[in-house]
Amino acid sequence: MAGNDTGMDMNTLSVLTEPNRIRIVELLRDGPLTVGEIADRLEMRQPQASKHLKVLSEHGVLTVQADANRRIYKLRPEPFQALESWAQSFTRLMSERYDKLDAYLREVQNKAKKEDNPTT
Repeated sequence: MAGNDTGMDMNTLSVLTEPNRIRIVELLRDGPLTVGEIADRLEMRQPQASKHLKVLSEHGVLTVQADANRRIYKLRPEPFQALESWAQSFTRLMSERYDKLDAYLREVQNKAKKEDNPTT
């Protein structure tokens, strides 16, 4: 499969594999924060937090709003909606496969019962 039909951007997924970035995303799940608040809560230096925030922003995971001399970071819903849709496509596929397996097993069990109890 060359592409996908869910709008999932694999770059977004790769950006989220970095542990500090996922911690930032989890923190921002509760609401917008400034870089200072993020750095404090995650016990990291502000330049390190800024570096991760920049990467997340550049990949469309966050929006940044200027408020006087502060920058407020907030999650964008679209990348996470695409990720959820992408994950659900696997859930649907696996569910269909389990349904087919279940039907096949019932068929085999029914055939075995008929062979064990032939009606003559």
